[in-house]
Formats: sequence, C-alpha cells, structure tokens
Amino acid sequence: QICLSLVKLLFYLAHSPLGSIALLDFQPRQFVMVDGNLKVTDMDDASTEELSCKEDNDCTLDFPTKSFPLKCSVAGKCEGINEKKNLFNAYRYFFTYLLPHSAPPALRPLLSDILNATGDLRYGINETLRAFEKVLHLYKSGLYLQKRPLLLKDYISLKGFRTVEGEDYKCWPSYSHLGCLLSIHSAEEAAAICNSQLQCQSFIVTQHRTWTGRALASFQGSWTDLIPDTNAVVYIKRSASSGERL
Repeated sequence: QICLSLVKLLFYLAHSPLGSIALLDFQPRQFVMVDGNLKVTDMDDASTEELSCKEDNDCTLDFPTKSFPLKCSVAGKCEGINEKKNLFNAYRYFFTYLLPHSAPPALRPLLSDILNATGDLRYGINETLRAFEKVLHLYKSGLYLQKRPLLLKDYISLKGFRTVEGEDYKCWPSYSHLGCLLSIHSAEEAAAICNSQLQCQSFIVTQHRTWTGRALASFQGSWTDLIPDTNAVVYIKRSASSGERL
C-alpha cells in the first residue's frame, strides 16, 4: 500500500501542470500516511528545474552507490532527470525495505522484477505504475492463486462462532503481534495456509477487510472455547475434531 501510494504520487509529480517536479530532500520522514494515501509533508525542497546540458556527458545522475548516464535533449535539458531522481530515491528508501516482504509467494517474482527494474532505472514512472497496478489486480482478484487440490473439504465450518481471543502461535507477516492474522482471498486460500503451518488446527474468517477488500483470517493452534459471533465463521480441521463433540 505504501509503495503503490508513493508511485501514484511520483506519477503525479512527473506529469504535474508545473512540469516534472523533483523532491530534493527525499527522505521517509518527509512523508505521512493520510487515509491510506502517502502525502508529502514539506514541498519547500521541491524543484521544477531540470539540469541544463550541452551534451550527454553533462547528464549524469549521481547517487552514493550508483550513477546513471542520461540523454541531453534538443532543448538543452537532461531528459527525465527529475522523474528518475524521484524514482531511484523511492527504490532505495522504500522499495528495497518493503517490497521483498509479506507478499504471497506467487507474487514475489513480479515485485522482484519491479525492484530490479527501478534499481537499474530501466523502468520510468509510467512503467512502474503499470507494474504495480498489475500486481494489485492479481492480488485483489485472486488470479495469482495457483491451481491446487481443494483443501477446504478437510475442514468443518461453524457459522456464527469464533474462538476466545488470546495469545496463540505467531506467524509472518501478521496483522497482529499477538497471533497469526493474515489477509486471504477466500476460505480455500486460508485452508491452504493453515495446512502449511504445523501449529494450525483451525482458522476464523470475520467480516473485517483490508484496504484491498480482502478478508482477515485468524489462524489458531486450537479450537476449543468457542463463543457466538454472528459475523464470523470458524473452520476446524476434521482431523483435529475427530473424536470430539462439536
């Protein structure tokens, strides 16, 4: 969410009515999240000026660890230097820390491609935004899910119940530090996640949603102490419930 919001912001800056705008003091502390969107807190260090040049050799974009040769346009300006400066800063301050983590395994190669392409400045802001929107579409639609055996049949579902809240086993990446709370596209995906975790015996799907509209599921190491909850469904492994009265 943070990276996509940042890319949308940089897309606007690259195509603003004032021309391409560079953020000269590009640091994470210069941004805040407001209602799920990334905002710049200080525009004092923004500039629409693009480096003047006479030849391509005048257009080198330098960073502490990398340098990029750019083209000198017929207008005597280094082509796209503001856009590329913003994009590489987004890569080194945000993408490298956020993109490699927490995505479903099937989407990680696509995010790795974005990371590599922006790190080498092979993508401009337009291509980067399109790549992010493709990943978001796959994520929200569930199209990233690979065909696999149906596992939900191995679970008993109880509508209108959930387990008592408390500390349980932890997993990564979890929306809660007290247990294993993950977003899912469907109960079938949740069953696959539960089967992949040795501790998991049950999971609860509620009506809570993430910013992408995906449901939240809480994965549990036990299923005892059920309590009524009209907004929840608890799924219990048949193997865990065998011999027990529900």
